[in-house]
Amino acid sequence: MSFDSLLIDLCDIERNTPGLLNEYGYPAPSWGPHISNERCRLTASTGREIKAGAEVVVADYKLFLSDVDVTEQDRIVVDGITYEILLVQEYADHTADHHKQLWMRASR
Repeated sequence: MSFDSLLIDLCDIERNTPGLLNEYGYPAPSWGPHISNERCRLTASTGREIKAGAEVVVADYKLFLSDVDVTEQDRIVVDGITYEILLVQEYADHTADHHKQLWMRASR
């Protein structure tokens, strides 16, 4: 069974596109499409503590992707639910990058 055959979900990767200002004149988040309809696999996790800046948060979900351009500053949308990316882990074999595993939580 190949890795690609395990990717049974579709997700959209959104990236913050700067330029908008809030009512106080500070940059406001404005999410735009980065990669659409990317094959992935979303699974629930038993909870893993991830250090995000000065705080520790619990990741409730894992997402598996092929080797695509994604960072912790992006966000993921699967089946209309938006997830915050807490950690991106890259996996490789002896010849090339293989896939990425993202630890996430549902956005609030």
